[in-house]
Formats: sequence, structure tokens, C-alpha cells
Amino acid sequence: MFAGNQNQLRMKGARFPGRYLQGQHALHHLGQEIARFGQRPLLIIDRGVWEKLQEPVRNACANLVNIFIERHAGDCTEQEIARLTRHAQQCQADVVVGLGGGKALDTAKAVAWHLATPNIIVPTIAASDAPCSALAVIYHEDGSVDHDLFLPRNPDLVLVDSALISQAPVRFLVAGMGDALATFCEAEACRLSNSNNSFGIRGLPIAWTIARQCLDTLFEFGEQALAECRDQQPGEALERIIEANILLSGIGFESGGVAAAHAIHHGLCELHETHAYLHGEKVAVGVLAELLLQQASDEFYQRVKDFCIAIGLPVSLPHLGIHQATPEQLSRIAERACKPGEIIYNEAVEITPERVIRVLQQLA
Repeated sequence: MFAGNQNQLRMKGARFPGRYLQGQHALHHLGQEIARFGQRPLLIIDRGVWEKLQEPVRNACANLVNIFIERHAGDCTEQEIARLTRHAQQCQADVVVGLGGGKALDTAKAVAWHLATPNIIVPTIAASDAPCSALAVIYHEDGSVDHDLFLPRNPDLVLVDSALISQAPVRFLVAGMGDALATFCEAEACRLSNSNNSFGIRGLPIAWTIARQCLDTLFEFGEQALAECRDQQPGEALERIIEANILLSGIGFESGGVAAAHAIHHGLCELHETHAYLHGEKVAVGVLAELLLQQASDEFYQRVKDFCIAIGLPVSLPHLGIHQATPEQLSRIAERACKPGEIIYNEAVEITPERVIRVLQQLA
């Protein structure tokens, strides 16, 4: 083995967004933040907030020479990435900005990568840890997961308007907590198995610390944050959960690593019955399945399950629309989760499709 390869194997690392800004009415500062990178941004706005955000975005960007606003089609597919990349090239955009939920943000990250331009991310919900990551989940046209696109760098800026997020349906915040729940469980699996993180090397100790802080924040502030979100009054608890869902979970999963919970999510996405459910809702069930695979203590498993129930996350396959799961359905989930090279093999326990089926049966 070459010495250079030996050095590579010994390296450890972590990755972060270039800058992270969070606060009420942060959107007002979008134009001045874009101006740090360019003057001709392409702003990709999620179709779910298209009507709501067009005018505020134009007002916030009044300082810029030219802005180009495009409505996102809905899914992060190769076709949508190609369409928006062509549009950005025609506009000669020098910055790509994504505004909305995870699929619109992932599309914006992929477009910026194709163009080699700076990338700014403005989440309007705290439903996943997608905003801070150098990862885009690419879907097939039928809604199933195609592949994960690992990007060479994280967004240059993540701008989080907590007042805007507090106006979103509560379900999105809850789903974000489901996604964030996986952070510690998966990072801990990677630590115990000495597996690589999301960019192919071992994680630094800071990754485990952030992942643990993410979990502790959920347990401490989750229920109060839910109440503040229902009232659309962001207080300390909601600010802390937004930070956990977006920043702590984003850093924790990338730098610590991912494992069974998200692999089982990918498997769940194979079934049409689950397509109406959010990423974090499916991940929450994946977390419970992962803990069963790991043979986690009854005390910890019950604490996670009780937390899910308290904030309204699904804890069973029927909660995801899979009623009276058939052997064929369970096999389809497990086979997808256990594809060769899949992240489920980052677990520190033996993984087989048969073992995954057995734990899914306990959640059926």
C-alpha cells in the first residue's frame, strides 16, 4: 500500500457550512448577503411557498443589479436539476439561492455544483437537516430514491429566518425532529463500528459531541418548541429546536456518519403507501427499527419512542400507511435498505435483509 493511502486512512475530519445565520426576519438581509458573492442570483423558490415569498424576496434583493426567480417543480430529480442548470446558464447567474423545503434546497445545491457558483440556502421549514449539508438526495420521477449526490463542499451560507419557519405547518417542525433523532443513533453506530462518515473518512470527536448535543436538545426543548410553533411565537425553545434540526443535525450526520435509520427510510420510500409522508416521519420509524437492530437498552428505546409519541411522530408501519404489511412489502423495504454498499452496513452489528424484516415485523 502506498504511504499516501496510509495517511488518507489515518485522517479524520468534519465539515460545516461556510456561514450560518439564524434569527427572526433574517430574510430581510438576503440581498446584502447575496451581494457578498455576486450580483446576478438565480433564486429557486419551492412551489409550496412560491406565492408567499416572491414579493418579500424581490424586496429583500432590491439592492442587486439583476435577479432571476424560478419556481421549483416539486422533486429533486435529474430532470429538474438539468432544467434549472440550463436556465441558470442562460441567465448567466453568478450565485444560486435555494428557498423552501429539502427537495428545492437539494436541487439548488446540485445546480450550484454543476455551475461551480456560490450557493446560498434559505430554508422555510425546519423539516430536515438538508440545508447545511453537502448532500442532495436525488429521486426518481415516481418519488422513490434514486441516489445520494455527495457534493465537494457545503453551502456558502445558510440563512434561517425563525419567524418564517414558525409560520409553517407544525408537521414540518415535528418531521425535522424525527430526522434529527437519527443523528446521534447513526453517528454512534459509526463510532462503534469505526465506519467512515458521509465524506469518506473517520469522524472527529467533535462530531460525536454535536450529535449528542442534538439529541439532548430535542429531549429538553422539543415539546415546548412545538407549543411555540403552534402559536407562531418563536421563543427560546423553538430557536433551539430549529438550530438542532438544521445545524446540529446537519453537522452531526455529515461528520459523524449515517447508518440504518436512513437506509430503512430509503427502503420505506420504495412503497407507494409512504409517499405522502415526510422524510423525517419515515426516518423516525427507521430510528426505532435501528434501535431494535442494535438491541439498544429497553430504557433508551422507550425514551425515544415516548418522545416520538409526545410530539406526534409515527412509531409504526401503519402510521406510515402500511397497514397489515405483507411479506412482499417487508422484503422490498429490507432489500432496498440492504443493497450492497448501503449505509446500513455502518452499523456495529450483523446486517442481513432477514434481520431487517424481523425488526420491521415488530413495528408492523
